[in-house]
Amino acid sequence: MIRAMIVDDDALVRLGLADLLDGDDTIDVVAQASDGLHAIELATARRIDVALVDVRMPRMDGITAAARLRALPHPPKVITLTTFDLDEYVYNALAAGADGFLLKDTDPAEILRAVHLVATGSAMLHPTAARRLIDRYHHSGRPQAAAARERIDQLTPREQDVLGLLAQGDTNAEIATALGMRESTVKAHVSRILTALEVTNRVQAALLARDAGLT
Repeated sequence: MIRAMIVDDDALVRLGLADLLDGDDTIDVVAQASDGLHAIELATARRIDVALVDVRMPRMDGITAAARLRALPHPPKVITLTTFDLDEYVYNALAAGADGFLLKDTDPAEILRAVHLVATGSAMLHPTAARRLIDRYHHSGRPQAAAARERIDQLTPREQDVLGLLAQGDTNAEIATALGMRESTVKAHVSRILTALEVTNRVQAALLARDAGLT
């Protein structure tokens, strides 16, 4: 069972998301918060697997909340939600450690899919957000690409194979099938990759791989 938390200052949005998630037999909404500070308190007091966090909120915004949630001893995965797909929101959310970025008009089935994906260690980006990030990194210049390539060169050839598929959005199960290894082995490789690249999640690792031209 995936234990979920909804964080949004709009009570109607919280109600709608709770109804959506509770309609899935494998998801249990165990907490709701109206701002980032309340979310930190709730996630500190109980185990949360996935937090859906609005970007624009009073007292503590979703970007700050994402960073604080990911810094907890037992951090939940974080999906940021917003009605705005501004570049700085996308970039800052992922830099804060979010595992997903979705617009609130995302199809309900895709929101459920995102919760399941990030709960298993994968990532989920709204297509518009993904395109903007790729464009941003594509135009970031050769010095940054060279620095990314230098970091990736620390990985073993097998780890680079895993990273390449991860950057394409493949799940651990899909990577295992493609490379002929156990899913548990893929998880171990991913963990070492994140540590070696000094990133906090798969999204950041994928962006680094794209910046280095690995995909």
